[in-house]
Amino acid sequence: MRPLSDFPRVGLAHCPTPLELMPRLSELLGGPQLFVKRDDCTGLALGGNKARQLEFYFGDALARDATTVLVTGAVQSNYARTVAAAAAKLGLDCHIQLEERVPGMGEVYHGSGNVLLDQLLGAKLHTYPEGEDEGGADRALNEIAKGLEAAGERPYLIHLSEEHEPLGALGYVDAALEIIQQTDQKQVPLKTIVMASGSAATHAGMLVGLRAHGRRDVAVHGICVRRGQNAQKRRVTRVVRKTEALLDCIGVVHDDDVQVTDEFLGPAYGRLTESGNQAMLLGARTEALILDPVYTGKAFAGFLDLVRKGSTGPEPVIFLHTGGTPSLFAYGPEVLEIAKSSVGP
Repeated sequence: MRPLSDFPRVGLAHCPTPLELMPRLSELLGGPQLFVKRDDCTGLALGGNKARQLEFYFGDALARDATTVLVTGAVQSNYARTVAAAAAKLGLDCHIQLEERVPGMGEVYHGSGNVLLDQLLGAKLHTYPEGEDEGGADRALNEIAKGLEAAGERPYLIHLSEEHEPLGALGYVDAALEIIQQTDQKQVPLKTIVMASGSAATHAGMLVGLRAHGRRDVAVHGICVRRGQNAQKRRVTRVVRKTEALLDCIGVVHDDDVQVTDEFLGPAYGRLTESGNQAMLLGARTEALILDPVYTGKAFAGFLDLVRKGSTGPEPVIFLHTGGTPSLFAYGPEVLEIAKSSVGP
């Protein structure tokens, strides 16, 4: 495998993040030992998985002498917020294009959470009306970049569509080795990891990292948070192949290594679900885990279901907490009602 040191990189994330036992939850469910990999603790502007990914994008941006960075994403995009934070930290301008992926949302959604942080961090905001048009969103972002270039800027674009080189996945190739080392140190058998699967960079990077380091015995379960499982499986597989190509390790991941389920997605991206709501409450009230309704709440629901059904066997199970805390506040009124209507774990 080509070494990660071949790629320009800038330090942004607080790593290694903790790998913590969840003793109360493990006891409550009466199954295997349950662990959480705390990538909500990566540190950059309230943390999350994007900090690891952006080390490689911003390394490339600085190597290209960029003056401004552009990204597109949902209104409550954790990625966009972390891009704004990295740009501020490194002295670059930042332009964010916000896509309307969740129709019918009100003032709180459009003015709090990640949007509030985007503006606090000094990003210039643009809007794109379509929520499920990645190609169109990329083209619109390209037009913004052309305008900036005409004004003398040197723009660097971070596209979220899978058509582009997945530099961000390298952050989770690295994280896979970190998890291998931590489980070895703790003498915890590494057999199962569960995570949210959306843009697919985290999921693909983890698979490539594990397999490239010889860990064919570790199952990675992706819980769909954006699209149905058939489309998501195809997307993860394509990003895996692009990541393998970057690292000169084509074929280390087999097609059947890509495991996803859309059972916990609900009606659409960004919509609350009963299983996700209950997972958020359980995580908070047993282990003080702050989960969000869009990504980690749904992923944690899938994690709990796998454990309860015994699908992971008797070996320990790791939940990858990918962050997303700010978006919780964008759903504040709904989450408050959920919390008030329920007592106990």
